[in-house]
Amino acid sequence: MPIKTSIQGFPRIGENREWKRLLEFYWKNEIDGCTFEKEMKDIRLNLLQKQQNAGVGLIPTGDFTYYDHVLDTAYMFNLIPSRFQNEPFASGRDLYFALARGTKHAEACEMTKWFNTNYHYIVPEIEDTWIPKVLYNKPLADYLEAKQELGIQGKPVLIGPYSFLSLAKGYDDEQFERYLDILISLYAKVIAELTEAGASYIQIDEPWLVHSISDKDFQLVQAAYNKLTNLVPDAKLLLQTYFESVSHYEKIIQLPVAGIGLDFVYDKGKHLSYIEQFGFPKDKVLALGIIDGRNIWKTDLDKTWELIRSIQTKLSDHTIWFQTSCSLLHVPMSLSYETTLPKSLKEGLAFAEEKIEELNLLKDHLTSNTHTSQQWESHQSSLHSFKKAYQSTDESVFPNYKAMRSQSFSERNALQKEKFQLPLLPTTTIGSFPQTLDMRRARTAFRKGEQTQEKYDQLVKDKIKHWIDVQEELDLDVFVHGEFERNDMVEFFGEKLNGFAVTINGWVQSYGSRCVKPPIIYSDVAFDEPMTVKETAYAQSLTQKPVKGMLTGPVTILNWSFERTDLPKHVVANQIAHSLTKEIEELEQSEVEMIQVDEPALREGLPLKKEDHTAYLDWAVNAFRLTTEKVKPTTQVHTHMCYSEFHDIIDSINAMDADVISIETSSSHGELIKIFEKHVYDKGIGLGVYDIHSPRIPTVEEMVDIIHESLDTLPSSLFWVNPDCGLKTRTEEETVSALTNMVKAARIARNNLTSPLIK
Repeated sequence: MPIKTSIQGFPRIGENREWKRLLEFYWKNEIDGCTFEKEMKDIRLNLLQKQQNAGVGLIPTGDFTYYDHVLDTAYMFNLIPSRFQNEPFASGRDLYFALARGTKHAEACEMTKWFNTNYHYIVPEIEDTWIPKVLYNKPLADYLEAKQELGIQGKPVLIGPYSFLSLAKGYDDEQFERYLDILISLYAKVIAELTEAGASYIQIDEPWLVHSISDKDFQLVQAAYNKLTNLVPDAKLLLQTYFESVSHYEKIIQLPVAGIGLDFVYDKGKHLSYIEQFGFPKDKVLALGIIDGRNIWKTDLDKTWELIRSIQTKLSDHTIWFQTSCSLLHVPMSLSYETTLPKSLKEGLAFAEEKIEELNLLKDHLTSNTHTSQQWESHQSSLHSFKKAYQSTDESVFPNYKAMRSQSFSERNALQKEKFQLPLLPTTTIGSFPQTLDMRRARTAFRKGEQTQEKYDQLVKDKIKHWIDVQEELDLDVFVHGEFERNDMVEFFGEKLNGFAVTINGWVQSYGSRCVKPPIIYSDVAFDEPMTVKETAYAQSLTQKPVKGMLTGPVTILNWSFERTDLPKHVVANQIAHSLTKEIEELEQSEVEMIQVDEPALREGLPLKKEDHTAYLDWAVNAFRLTTEKVKPTTQVHTHMCYSEFHDIIDSINAMDADVISIETSSSHGELIKIFEKHVYDKGIGLGVYDIHSPRIPTVEEMVDIIHESLDTLPSSLFWVNPDCGLKTRTEEETVSALTNMVKAARIARNNLTSPLIK
């Protein structure tokens, strides 16, 4: 049988982020629903046409979304939290967006990271009042649209029932089996309608199966798929996994499905060894994830061909597909826009469109069984030129020792209290303030050479002064300069540090309409010149209140970049840490004496296998400590982390030894408080009192309740009051209103604590 090529998903934002702009026009009521739907359809069909023209054998349908594919599934199955059910919505579309963004009266659903990537998904909420039903078969609609409009016999994509439920919240462990059984019935209805409509293969994503799953839990997987295939016996299901090697390989290959997709890029060689040990069923398709779907480096076709031949030797008469290791939503669309990258660097890169070309090269090579292809040779030649231009460095050049600050937290805390004289429950923000249209346009003009350095710098200074004045009026206790000179918290440092390159159009979706351009780490990272001092020192000169210097930490810079793969991660993290140490020295010399080193990505980088956690946390925590170990005892080190399940890394967070940590927690605050009931945290801490990802303005009373709930567990002498993340994506009106309420809430809580009537 001829080899087919397949991808699990495609970038959904469009060539020039037209998807993002359309969403934001709709949210601002600048276009109506009919226009929105028509133009979204145009984008969706254009993306399908691109894949068709590129020669993808099995084109995914249903991977396109208006916000998030997990939210799509929750909405499809009527998982609408009760707080939204009595609100008037003009359409189901507006209800869908309300789940993600909140309303005046209802908080948005929680958002967290998709496994160990920088993509965020909306966490489904399961309530006892849930009425299970299929509201709308979106996979069917998308499949039929591709078929009728473009003649594409697509491969519908659904997130699988076991992974979907594992990603959800709101139920107890003992309820898992019951809810999984309910979901299987709903999935059966969706899949039956797809099969009846003519879908030849249906991709069921089960990435949760790469976690360390117990035998007992895997029995639930087996029971679920036995029931599902009994309900839809004619459906051809492709069980798709990615991001790691699967657990229980020998059992997974016996599941009653038509095919299984495995990641051969991030599996550390385990899948080939499993095939050698356990074989693979002849009656199933094996979809080989052999092209990296998460990073942007060109594939070494010769090396990948050796892997393919090794598999073919074991499975000579099996049906095999060639595909990417995961969905391509994690990489930019096309390298064709990158006209400013050095040729020597560009020769080593492949974005989504180029990765499809690589799949085709491998497929054609299998057919011709020759190494004389001109395209093959050209591809390999450019890759070798890239490797020659950027040689690996001797790891010993960057020492890896256990870093430690010179004084304990209790000693530092006493000195810092004396120095800063902050009130009980001090108020601050996380770092960024709204990036308005005039600022974004000025930055673009400056990059294009259409605006002078002097005019650009003056606009940045004007913005800083405005927001210092706003913070004075709000009466916050610790200020920030607002980060107006920064396009993104990682890309900004990628532009300033040696060893990084930045792209023109290398956008990827982070959450909702928020897109980022991860910088590329292609060589050794090194400090060049001060990066943040000018703006921070200027802000500090405008006020007597302390202004925090704002840095992105080494682990986050690494995890939110397209990192080089020829060196171990800990070596690159240490390179970044040593560079940031020099920046901190420059800030201290400029009398900036509160410095925030953000590590929102530390938890997301945790390996998916439990057995790999300790090694990762050891080097990740040490990289942070390398960054801050030389800070003066009177300089207060802050850090910020995005919410995730902290219970398994709380000791590592403590070991980071920051003086103050702020944690993004507002939409799941009660869950985090339970962690601190069991684990002592004895340093400064701020649990975000409101969700910045939603335009909703929380009330003073809501924030007072959150503060009081926190203080039932955490000491008031160490507690800070802050939003849960930066305010870059909010408007000035939203920001001022929310912070006004936050300061009022802090004062009320402060008065309650100091009142003689309160014990």
